[in-house]
Amino acid sequence: MAQNVYLLLISEKINKMSEKKELEKLPFEAAIDQAGFGLYSYILTSLTGVAIISFVCIVYASTIIIPTSACELETTVSQQGLLAAGPVVGSMLGGILWGYMADTRGRRKMLLVALTGGIIFNLIASISVNWVMLMIFQFIASLFASGLYSMSMSLLSESVPMAKRNIVVLLVSSIFLLSQGIMAVLAIPIIPLTFSHDLDALGITWNSWRTLLVVYSFPSIITAIWLCFMKESPKFAFVKGEEDRAMDILRAIHRVNHLRSTEELQVKGLLQETNAQGVAGGSPKDQIVPLFKHPLLKFTIIMTTLFVFQQVGAFLVWLPTIADKFVRILQTGENTDLSMCGVLALESPPSDNPVPCALNETSLLMVLGVAAMQSVFNIIISLLLGVTGRRNMVLVVTALCGVSGIVVNLVPNAVGSAVFFVVLVMGVVVVGLYTTIIVALFPTHLRALAIALPMTFGRIGTFASIQILNVMLANSCEAGFYLFSSLFAASAIVASFLPDDRRLPSAAPPASTSEEADQKNQ
Repeated sequence: MAQNVYLLLISEKINKMSEKKELEKLPFEAAIDQAGFGLYSYILTSLTGVAIISFVCIVYASTIIIPTSACELETTVSQQGLLAAGPVVGSMLGGILWGYMADTRGRRKMLLVALTGGIIFNLIASISVNWVMLMIFQFIASLFASGLYSMSMSLLSESVPMAKRNIVVLLVSSIFLLSQGIMAVLAIPIIPLTFSHDLDALGITWNSWRTLLVVYSFPSIITAIWLCFMKESPKFAFVKGEEDRAMDILRAIHRVNHLRSTEELQVKGLLQETNAQGVAGGSPKDQIVPLFKHPLLKFTIIMTTLFVFQQVGAFLVWLPTIADKFVRILQTGENTDLSMCGVLALESPPSDNPVPCALNETSLLMVLGVAAMQSVFNIIISLLLGVTGRRNMVLVVTALCGVSGIVVNLVPNAVGSAVFFVVLVMGVVVVGLYTTIIVALFPTHLRALAIALPMTFGRIGTFASIQILNVMLANSCEAGFYLFSSLFAASAIVASFLPDDRRLPSAAPPASTSEEADQKNQ
């Protein structure tokens, strides 16, 4: 009898200890809140910003390289269109692949692979002997770099507390929008250089545009080295079933965020989310099929359509070329009573620059100015999101910028027409809004792929748009503006089918997480 009482007391003590242990476990979001927001978060946010710059410098390097290499490589208008489209095709094909790899193999590991490949093939592109070789190696470099945006954004969003995600999204998306301007800044001191060295073994001349292509690899090199000192996404490790690894990562984040404190992370374990609908590491079917089934199908269709309709990027690809011709003609002091297309239709005056095909320095500064305005515009709308909501902001931006593009050629004044053109290209900020909406609607184990899939379809559209716009700017400029601007304005109608995130916080499907948006830049 006494033995039974003793066993009963022992059993009750064990149960109480077990209950206490369970109470020490927290849901992931509560645990990441405990890890805090501090030095590690600042370092990771800065790293993500550099990763975004790396993405732009490889995938969009052609916007600067095409006009500056035209004289040496003797490229025609159609060949320049193919050169511009090559990196877009690479990013298009690589987007879904890297999204799947990041969701199954890990964000950090795949980022290192993507960065390494991007660096190697971008450097090889700098010794291209003709335009075909340049196109092929820029295509391969972009194939690797295409995942940098989605993977780095996923890593960042899953490593900071929910309350701080909006602010880090604001910062990184602003950097994304400023990246083309950063590319122009890097080009300003390099492109005008007159040096040339014959490389007889390759039959090429090493000059300024080749040097610039090498410089565009530096952000990726910095990012790769920096990333070696960072941790994997704790959310990815947890969802994959590696709770001990996730806890180790959270403890490491906590230590760096609280360097002045000796207190350890007060979390003993993580509670499984009751609404989890899958785990990382599944087959391609497990990753893709849920995106095309209820309740995610509706949002997959809407977000993909929005990315396809967002073709402002085609104008940005040709922005340095457009700005260069616009500035050269207006510097003569004539033709100020023409619209944007009227100015572009004129023959460019001869250049006295000793470097063949060098871009006008003023035009590069204009590219920087446009990028800076896009960044500021992104900050302004981000600060207003708490009042308007993401969906409603998309409605306003797409309608306003789309209509401005239609008006571009209805204003018989070069400066006024250019102002409306700048408003049109401001519309690229919706990429960041689209990404935050996707993050809020889709669960962790599908998130990188959910970002990559619509982006890939958007890049397919951009591939076609680059070719079409290149031809239309030369032959039917006004129609080009009407076509792409109307398409962008129609995005407002499509976006109206999304839930209003201010009034319907539970509008996301059950499979989605309750996390706040974490973008891209932007």
